Amino acid sequence: MEWSEVINNPILQDLPFKIELNKFGKILMSPASNHHGRMQMKIGNNLSNSLPNGVVISECSIQTSEGVKVADVAWASNEFISTYAYKTPYPKAPEICVEIVSPSNSKIEISNKVNLYLAKGAKEVWIAYDDGQMHTFTHTGLIVHSILASKAQNI
Repeated sequence: MEWSEVINNPILQDLPFKIELNKFGKILMSPASNHHGRMQMKIGNNLSNSLPNGVVISECSIQTSEGVKVADVAWASNEFISTYAYKTPYPKAPEICVEIVSPSNSKIEISNKVNLYLAKGAKEVWIAYDDGQMHTFTHTGLIVHSILASKAQNI
């Protein structure tokens, strides 16, 4: 399946799940919780307040080498937006991609997403946990705090 088929399919429009595609074009679905949605909004608001020269995107679709992955929250600079606008899915990852860990996520799945987003050009990938911990990854590995927006990491 192609991403355009997923977003244009009326059957998939109102599902209470995050939808992604794997590298074979098969649909992957993860259930969403209200707590997860609250964390998305809080991180997004923090990013918007800390980095005014860009936009925050919730459920940001990115074409990766393993299909379309959807970052829970992303921050894209004005330069990124002037280049890609709101192309769906993005062929390149925005500067910051955030994944909020759900009970259904495995450590391998999250690690794989970090690598996929970095491979597609993200400068930082943030992993947010229910207990408020935030892990930040760059091309050099795990770092203590975001270089781009450390104030935004308070959740």
